Amino acid sequence: MNSFDILVAFGGGVFGAAVGALAAFEFVGILVIVMAIVQIITGAPSDFILFPFGFFGPHTGGFAAGVAATAYAAKKGMLSSGRDITAGLSGLGAYDVLLIGGIFGVLGYAVAWGLNQIPAFAPGYAWTDTVALTVVISGMVVRLAFGKTGLLGKPELGIRHCYPPQDKCWMPYHSRIPQLSVLGVGIGLMAGYLGHKFGGDGALLAFGLSAFSLIFLHFNTQVPVSHHIALPAALAAVFSQSLIWAAIVGLLCALLGEFVSRVFLVHGDTHIDPPAMTIAIMTTLVNLLAMLGFFTLLPLL
Repeated sequence: MNSFDILVAFGGGVFGAAVGALAAFEFVGILVIVMAIVQIITGAPSDFILFPFGFFGPHTGGFAAGVAATAYAAKKGMLSSGRDITAGLSGLGAYDVLLIGGIFGVLGYAVAWGLNQIPAFAPGYAWTDTVALTVVISGMVVRLAFGKTGLLGKPELGIRHCYPPQDKCWMPYHSRIPQLSVLGVGIGLMAGYLGHKFGGDGALLAFGLSAFSLIFLHFNTQVPVSHHIALPAALAAVFSQSLIWAAIVGLLCALLGEFVSRVFLVHGDTHIDPPAMTIAIMTTLVNLLAMLGFFTLLPLL
């Protein structure tokens, strides 16, 4: 880490706040798609990965910065909801909102840098996805700094069980177990093919495709949020060379993402990201199983 890195992360955070959290994440998706395709074609890794997963990663100058700026704007009464991650905040005409984005861009970069100094989290040895884990940590800091509901939120009318009414769900049109199960298996199989065929670059491509598909939410098209399914499922296929394991992991990711949303998001007044938390948990599990040789002991088709 140096002053150059900090300045770039700050600038990315300002941009992420200006365009909005979701739009910034969609930019990450298209950048990762391009990068993964180039790496697949050339067979060589690219230093460009430092941009979509570094200076402008979801944890720094993109998504997380937009989440923080949104929560701050809501606290100041400039937005009706601190969870409106679709809002582009430049239209507020408030420089302090953009500055909050820049500050959290730097914070996210610093947290990720710190995590990568831990041997178990370091690149090449990582047990978990430090980008996703940083998004989770940043979201929790945002909730404590700008929210009023605490980390687990404040359930309305005494509703404290895991499955509140449909209209309180994270993504209501795919919040039920049958729908989630089909999405988890289907997306897991698609992502698993990419991981099986192209290895780590295929896993990146699966993530990028799912991330960029969220652009259709801006046009009121009810597409699924699926990057938390695609990435761990593709990684499972990379390690196991099995589409069945990819489908199983995809199913678990879909269910876990919904569970996490019910615990941390639906009763809160700021955004704590269910996909990021799911990716952090499931990549840890997949990496641990691979390290223990579990996929070798239980090979599936």
